[in-house]
Amino acid sequence: MIELPDNLRPDEASPDWLSKGDNAWQLTAATLVGMQSVPGLVILYGSIVKKKWAVNSAFMALYAFAAVLVCWVGWGYQMSFGDELFKFLGWPHVAMNQKFLLERTFVGYLPNATMVYFQFVFAAITLILIAGALLGRMNFHAWMLFVPLWLTFSYTITCYSIWNPHGWLAKMGVIDYSGGFVIHLSSGVAGFTAAYWVGPRATNDRERFPPNNILLMLAGAGLLWMGWTGFNGGDPYMVSTDASLAVLNTHVCTATSLLTWLLLDIVFFGKPSVIGATQGMITGLVCITPAAGVVQGWAAMTMGVMSGSIPWYTMMVLHKKISILKHVDDTMAVFHTHAVAGSLGGILTGFFSHPKLCRIFYLVDDWQHYIGLAYGLKTGQVKAGFKQMGIQILGILFVIVVNVIITSIICFLLGRFIPLRLNEDELQIGDDAIHGEEAYALWGDGEKYDGSKHNSVYGLEEFALVPPKAEA
Repeated sequence: MIELPDNLRPDEASPDWLSKGDNAWQLTAATLVGMQSVPGLVILYGSIVKKKWAVNSAFMALYAFAAVLVCWVGWGYQMSFGDELFKFLGWPHVAMNQKFLLERTFVGYLPNATMVYFQFVFAAITLILIAGALLGRMNFHAWMLFVPLWLTFSYTITCYSIWNPHGWLAKMGVIDYSGGFVIHLSSGVAGFTAAYWVGPRATNDRERFPPNNILLMLAGAGLLWMGWTGFNGGDPYMVSTDASLAVLNTHVCTATSLLTWLLLDIVFFGKPSVIGATQGMITGLVCITPAAGVVQGWAAMTMGVMSGSIPWYTMMVLHKKISILKHVDDTMAVFHTHAVAGSLGGILTGFFSHPKLCRIFYLVDDWQHYIGLAYGLKTGQVKAGFKQMGIQILGILFVIVVNVIITSIICFLLGRFIPLRLNEDELQIGDDAIHGEEAYALWGDGEKYDGSKHNSVYGLEEFALVPPKAEA
């Protein structure tokens, strides 16, 4: 009989079902995804907007991250992954009991505590992506209420339906490897819908909204890109060959998408736009997400070309021609970068998904299940291929309908009790009117210095530094 080393022997802290390697990677992957939001999107939002909106935009993201966690362990996780209440929703129970948290989770060789944490960072980034459509005008108090309401009544429904093994779309065989539907399509549609209800930014902001710091914007974008290693690499819930493939495909698709968008900007506008390249990066990340570990490398690159061109066309051409797109003020263009790119990724997943890779990911032996249309045509399983494509389209339609209806109901009801949009004076002033704080304490840049109520982390005016008077 082979004697195990002391560090591998099961004990109360490491039961025999626990994979230490899988658990370590899962916690690391979850933290990478968390860093996409904090500080990634906090930095990206705070730097890509006008200077007067930097604090508000960054803080909308930070607040959402904290609020989602409290709601998630309070009831959100169990509504998404717990016992069935309906075919699309679980019972709202607390996920904080140590007995529950230390038990083996529903998939893989992990404790529930790890799964709760991993799924939390996905829920959090979904709300933060929605915020991108609302920057520069949403009442922060309304945002504070919107976050827990939308998480409870919208996110949990799509999450349970698609990712919970007992969800109705999961049972049908929809492929959403890491959130193309649950996160990106949901946030794109919900963000666009909420932007409709909240209303537009101030006219001068819609006409001119330059980033206050493009270098910081790139830093936030870089955190977002590298964090996607955990975003897609963590979804097999184990250290596997499929996780490695998902990571590589993610970066190949993203790089291809960025370069495609960049080339289109150069060809049609004459200059290589840094902001445009960032948008191309995002659409590549979004498009590959539902397919990351179930498509081959050449398919990932093909998806990158399409994610760098089709959302570019909808944003740069169709946006100016379709009245509803022109009417709704979507600050960060999340409709194009997340709804369009997420739908595109979902459809291409239905076309390019490889049967062998799907079997490795889902750990099933059924050749008739999870087969992309391209391979259905190649192997003579045409019916199975078209069935998978139909299921993908059904998933897209379901997510769109759920998010349009529930987001509209939430905004309508919230608007009865609290203004969704800031008043005109607040819109002109920005951060100082909303938070009493400003992002940059700079003098001598042509603007009059006006000390805010909060001049330091201590919030005491007597500690405020007064700028020295210019010498005569």
